[in-house]
Amino acid sequence: MTSYKRLFQRAIAAAPDRLHFAAHSHHLWPDASFVGHLAAWEDSVRLADLKWDRVLGEIYPAGQQHVAIELGLPDPSTMVFAPNTHELLVRLVSAFPRKPVRILATDGEFHSFRRQSERWLEGGTITLDKVAVDGADFSQRLVDRAATGNYDLIFVSQLMFGSGKPFDRLDELAALAKPEGPWVVVDGYHGFMAVETDLSAVHDKVFYLTGGYKYAMSGEGVGMMHAPHGYGPRPEVTGWFAEFQDLQLPPGVCGYLPDARRFMGATFDATGLYRFVAVRDMLAEEGLTTAKISAHVATMRDRLLAGIPATPLAEAELLNPPGNGAQARFLAYRHPSAQRWKQWLVEEGVITDVRGDVLRIGIGLYHDAIDVDRLLGVLTDLPK
Repeated sequence: MTSYKRLFQRAIAAAPDRLHFAAHSHHLWPDASFVGHLAAWEDSVRLADLKWDRVLGEIYPAGQQHVAIELGLPDPSTMVFAPNTHELLVRLVSAFPRKPVRILATDGEFHSFRRQSERWLEGGTITLDKVAVDGADFSQRLVDRAATGNYDLIFVSQLMFGSGKPFDRLDELAALAKPEGPWVVVDGYHGFMAVETDLSAVHDKVFYLTGGYKYAMSGEGVGMMHAPHGYGPRPEVTGWFAEFQDLQLPPGVCGYLPDARRFMGATFDATGLYRFVAVRDMLAEEGLTTAKISAHVATMRDRLLAGIPATPLAEAELLNPPGNGAQARFLAYRHPSAQRWKQWLVEEGVITDVRGDVLRIGIGLYHDAIDVDRLLGVLTDLPK
């Protein structure tokens, strides 16, 4: 079986005995990220004040191009970067002209939306209805609810962060979108570079939020958003970079760039963006597309699943068994002992993560058959 460990030598050497099966949580960084990280520092000291010409004139457009290729976007200028997706979410909601913003979402969204939406709800900034993820065909139920016309913004994850369940009615949801509302916002938290994602048919209708922390293997500091032209031209929460190329405006005029950079904030640390570009360049050189990486992950997953029946983990409910369509790069096991199991695995040098009563085991490009077999050996002694 193929191994790609050579691309992750620094991360593996840093903790050679660790079994890191949380690629869906904190993906180990490939060696290319070190090159990008170092380049950011070197550019800062070499160029000093002039570094922004390189950051905004070369690195930023390179990042936009990489995301456009990954998502099938015809125009890279619809991509904007920020230190995290939460900032982009806040600016996006601030751009809707009517308040309170009537939002429809699911009860399975990640914390960046969950917490902020709860506080917005308290303060009267939004109203919020939720569709339950558990149960039959939640995707269709969400579309049916959205089609009532009672909402300004529909927010849904591409893959649910807790269970790995996919949302598979994006075309139908996108058909409802209009610049005056509703807006459709897809959280690609567990989708970007984990499953093949082609937005070419809906690029002019939907927002897409994601980041480099997970499967983009770039770490923190690189939130991303695709923003369709004509939607939210003047975010209320804004920074001076959103008019960076138009600083000659007369006093008292709040201008905005005409593309996705209208959602930019203020001064930011570009190091994460450097890492993202370096990692994407490396993947291109290696011929490692998302489809190829997913195929490698699927092979490791199937090997793991074949050995699970001989371990106590067989008693747990697998929430996302392999099937047709988009597949999360983690296995979600529900069991009352999930919290205890996770802690026991940490003590055994195995890193996984847990959400409530769900233990999640994430597989990445840096895993090979030896890792999977080692993990199965540890799981055999999992306390019952």
